[in-house]
Amino acid sequence: MSVSSTDKGLLTADNCTVIFIDHQPQMFSGVGNIDRQDLLNNVLVLAKAAKIFGVPVILTAVESKGFCGTITPQLLDLFPDQKTIERSSMNAWDSEEFIAAVKKAGRKNLIIAALWSEICLAMPALQALTDGYAVYAVVDASGGASRVAHDAAIRRMEQAGGVSMTALQVLLELQRDWTRQEHYEEVMTVLSEHRCAYRLHRLAEPE
Repeated sequence: MSVSSTDKGLLTADNCTVIFIDHQPQMFSGVGNIDRQDLLNNVLVLAKAAKIFGVPVILTAVESKGFCGTITPQLLDLFPDQKTIERSSMNAWDSEEFIAAVKKAGRKNLIIAALWSEICLAMPALQALTDGYAVYAVVDASGGASRVAHDAAIRRMEQAGGVSMTALQVLLELQRDWTRQEHYEEVMTVLSEHRCAYRLHRLAEPE
């Protein structure tokens, strides 16, 4: 399986899948490298980007009935008809159901956000890379037990060939051109709702 091409190096709505791994309350509580509200904010920016542009989404949770709880409701509310893949393994790539969902989406570019970075992001990212997928880790929608742990996980993934991105970067890369009006209003709403660092004056409507 060869890595799919991007649009001259860029991601588009037609060439990627967005994957959310273990964004569960107990997992949020163990994050130590980023403010947890900021983390949730970034998760929602990424989720809304996927929803706005119709990118396939995969949701998965580990031991939700045992100790971690279900996926945070703010994320579930965006995808009310989406089935959450339940796992026992910390590594999503060990789950046959998860792998089947990735294959069903039919995209070779995987945009992944996960809790925690050193485990539930790093392990599937590394194995996806060896299986021929391109991996884009959304670093500010992922979190580790400490800054050291998060940074080490990202370096390990990058050294294996993965790419780091931010949630805002994903959103704006999918929009790409402000004259594209199909999703312009929705993108502007996300920028406003989530107080993104990238602040825009409202653009004039094209004549």
